Amino acid sequence: MNLIDAITEQASFLKGVRRDLHAHPELSFEETRTSDLVADMLTQWGIPIHRGLGKTGVVGILKNGASSRAIGLRADMDALPIQESNQFAHASRHAGKMHACGHDGHTTMLLGAAQYLAKHRDFDGTVYLIFQPAEEHGGGAREMMRDGLFEKFPMEAVFGMHNMPGIPAGTIAASPGPVLASNNEFKLTIRGKGGHAAMPHLSVDPIPVAGAIMQAFQTIISRNKKPLETAVVSITMIHAGDVPNVIPDRCEMQGTVRAYTAETLDLIERRMREIAQHTGAVFGAEVDFEFRRNYPSTINHVAETAFVREVLQDMLPASQIVTQVPIMAAEDFSFMLEAVPGCYAFIGNGDGDHRDPGHGAGPCVVHNPNYDFNDEVLPLGATLLAQLARKWFERGPG
Repeated sequence: MNLIDAITEQASFLKGVRRDLHAHPELSFEETRTSDLVADMLTQWGIPIHRGLGKTGVVGILKNGASSRAIGLRADMDALPIQESNQFAHASRHAGKMHACGHDGHTTMLLGAAQYLAKHRDFDGTVYLIFQPAEEHGGGAREMMRDGLFEKFPMEAVFGMHNMPGIPAGTIAASPGPVLASNNEFKLTIRGKGGHAAMPHLSVDPIPVAGAIMQAFQTIISRNKKPLETAVVSITMIHAGDVPNVIPDRCEMQGTVRAYTAETLDLIERRMREIAQHTGAVFGAEVDFEFRRNYPSTINHVAETAFVREVLQDMLPASQIVTQVPIMAAEDFSFMLEAVPGCYAFIGNGDGDHRDPGHGAGPCVVHNPNYDFNDEVLPLGATLLAQLARKWFERGPG
């Protein structure tokens, strides 16, 4: 493994920063302490900052030389509304809030790259260090863009990275094309006619309507969608009724849809709406159908992904540079990739053996109360981010 010595020498410092962030998690658009810490460190290292994009976002402006070329490096900062099960010393100090997705590690890796680049300045151009709020809830990337991120700080490319439990530590995956799905939500309100459960013929029971719709939705996946196109329709919430001898007058259903292509998503939304409304009519009920598109698919650009893999070849043996199998989770870095070419890579977080004594009994997977970021990979991630900036300017305009 060929890492930057000056970064590996800061491993203990980076570990301390990461664990401090883990102990003080903040939810989406509430990252005031985190953004203050980021801003203070960047300022100490002589990096001018811009604050307020996306409410709590921070952009470091690291310029060197005379070139007008620029690149963006992004990390997310927010935590999740989860009660942490871990009991080690750096566990969350805030009830109901936890860094269960590794954004504490992502922020720290970008700080590590920033510290190195600020001290050595062996590049010709501008590196925009994008510390983004609200990836988990609220689309912080989109909000930073709405506040003028790419107009204020135009850049040729943007790069980000997420940890991936289950991939060995010391391994990085980068692949072109779709790597994460779009995130979409739906809600149905079925309006029937309530009545006595012993006299169902005098009612329009919304619960059988919900059952019929639920089964029919899965035929979209099995019979309408192309077999080679990947998509998921999951109903995750059903609410109806209060007592056992009363037929309710309404039933609500909610869930999520994941897909990689806009064409597949358009098909699913259209068919869900048709099924919901026509099934309701067959039973004599009315159905209101709502569909909300949250995050688009994360689609890596071919040239920029090839560039990431070229940089990795100088850092890691071939066996540790792997292909990222697309998964159905979502990520709001997708908004940035729609606007600017770039790549979203994945750094292995291991299988959980790195966790200190006092960790929960469950697996070390993201969005899990037993999760913890693997501090051993901080120098690797920071080195990759720093090298992406240095090598981007070295190779000249594309």
